[in-house]
Amino acid sequence: MTAEPPTGGNPPPGSYPPPPPGYPGYPPPPGYGYGPPRGTNGFAIAALVCAFVCAPLGLIFGIMARKQIRQSGEDGDGLALAGIIVSAVSLALIVLWFLFVVVLFSSAGTVHINNAP
Repeated sequence: MTAEPPTGGNPPPGSYPPPPPGYPGYPPPPGYGYGPPRGTNGFAIAALVCAFVCAPLGLIFGIMARKQIRQSGEDGDGLALAGIIVSAVSLALIVLWFLFVVVLFSSAGTVHINNAP
């Protein structure tokens, strides 16, 4: 008795017949879909830095950066938004402090002494 190969099922690995002539084979695998690296918008970086140094500039740079990012598709939208938020909060605190000081000094001059001639 001789052992004959089993019939049906898959052939053993490595025993597939060669492809017919002119067969193109498999195409190369598709790319991963990553494009060229995008840079971070310079105004977005400046907005976040200026938010801590000079709040009005941080607000202006943040608004400019978000406008440019919408048009160009660059990275840095989060930086620009953070610059806008920090600048706005800083400006609000500065305005509140200024109003507090003005009210404090304006009420200091209105003290009346009843015993004065």
